[in-house]
Amino acid sequence: MTTNKEIAKSFQLLGELMELHGENPFKIRSYQNAYLNLRKMDQPLSELSEAELSALKGVGNAISGKIRELVETGKMQTLERYKAQTPEGLQEILQVPGLGPKKIRLLWKELDIESIGELLYAVNENRLLDLKGFGLKTQEDLRQKLEFFQHTRHLYHYAAAWTEAGKLLETLRNQLPGRQIELTGAIRRKNNVVDRIEFLVEGEEADASFLETSFPVHIHFAPANNFGTAWVKTTDGSDFWDQLAASNPDQPTEQALFAAAGLPFVEPELRDIPHAIDWARKGAMPQLVEATDLKGLVHAHSTYSDGMHSLREMAIHARSLGYQYLGITDHSQSAFYANGLKPDRVRAQWEEIDALNAELAPFRIFKGIESDILNDGRLDYESDILDGFDFIIASIHSNLRMDEEKATQRLITAIEDPHTRILGHPTGRLLLSRTGYPIDHKKVIDACAANGVAIELNANPYRLDLDWTWIPYAREKDVLIAINPDAHSKSGMLDMHFGLCAARKGGLTAEGCLNALSAEAFNRFFSE
Repeated sequence: MTTNKEIAKSFQLLGELMELHGENPFKIRSYQNAYLNLRKMDQPLSELSEAELSALKGVGNAISGKIRELVETGKMQTLERYKAQTPEGLQEILQVPGLGPKKIRLLWKELDIESIGELLYAVNENRLLDLKGFGLKTQEDLRQKLEFFQHTRHLYHYAAAWTEAGKLLETLRNQLPGRQIELTGAIRRKNNVVDRIEFLVEGEEADASFLETSFPVHIHFAPANNFGTAWVKTTDGSDFWDQLAASNPDQPTEQALFAAAGLPFVEPELRDIPHAIDWARKGAMPQLVEATDLKGLVHAHSTYSDGMHSLREMAIHARSLGYQYLGITDHSQSAFYANGLKPDRVRAQWEEIDALNAELAPFRIFKGIESDILNDGRLDYESDILDGFDFIIASIHSNLRMDEEKATQRLITAIEDPHTRILGHPTGRLLLSRTGYPIDHKKVIDACAANGVAIELNANPYRLDLDWTWIPYAREKDVLIAINPDAHSKSGMLDMHFGLCAARKGGLTAEGCLNALSAEAFNRFFSE
């Protein structure tokens, strides 16, 4: 079944291809609006009649017919027609962040560029400088984006691969009954990004042509009496297999293999940490944080700013998921692009929170804000507004092109503001799309330690920022980590799963996790 997001993306692509071909701007705008509206729909579009579809904002008869076509056939003839007349290389260039259809059309028509390789060659030969809108700085920025795109083009977000892997695992088990079949490789270690999905299958090799997927898949086979050894070996990690010296390396289970090595079991997530084996040998394995340890959901947006659901809906949903509290953190006033809250709307939200807290007790909503860190490191709002929040997440969202010195100092200035209690997504990265600004992680973490500021591990699978590799240093400095979903909808709360995976990779325990605190202890942390 075609999902709302898939349907919306079809209209986004159609608008881009039409713009690439210089079509009617009014039609293009209608498809762009359809994309913006449809992706926010809660109810599956496949369940709506054509009349109901036509009545939706930004839809109408023509677009509703195309939606029905997508739902019933999985394709849209108009889109397929534009795809057929557009070189595949140009369609790939459309995937490069920050390079829109208008500029791509100019490159296509003026320089006859039809592929990533041709475009990168033209950039390296300085052939873009005579084109309108392409100065030296723009060309250099484009070169970096193209090289980053090429480097990451065959990688996949863990969340997407994990979802697909679950479906494929079920198919394999149905097709090969009676065999033990498990996930292995990087996806079992819960890496932020993976290059393929791997399985370990018990027994002799078998045909797996029944697996239908767009993801690269590799299947390992191992006999039952050596399955455990093969599972450790194929899961591997940071030279983990080479460090694991077992007296009897052929074992049917992983537990038996670790026992033969005289070691406690090492969770797959930890096998990327170079010193994990040393932890095991010293009996110092951390008790990793579990989903059941997480008491609160912090960093969520509502319709007050750019969220899809109301404050009430977000609170009730968080409660239904078993959380004790919700830290609502809509965007601050400088985030005009996200409908950031002016002081009068901040006060209106506070009044609604007070009313909801009285109604929903003992569940509690904390009054937070995701304050933009301004270019000089100051927080949004004057002190009289900042003083009224229960807590503040400070994040950078603008002027991202900074060198390490500028970015680091900007963060530290915000961290040193006594109102800041959590540093949000420290590097601003978007995995596989944007590297983020460079920072001196140690200086930033040290500043957080000195000022009693927690650091966010943003659980959105496109961010996962703070990177898990810096969790050990943060905990060494007694800096708490907040696993935050940055939820812009009720469904976004489920991203906590991916943040938890990343946190466990970094060896995070419940004691080191800010939102593993009870509501009372969470409040005390911000009152200290």
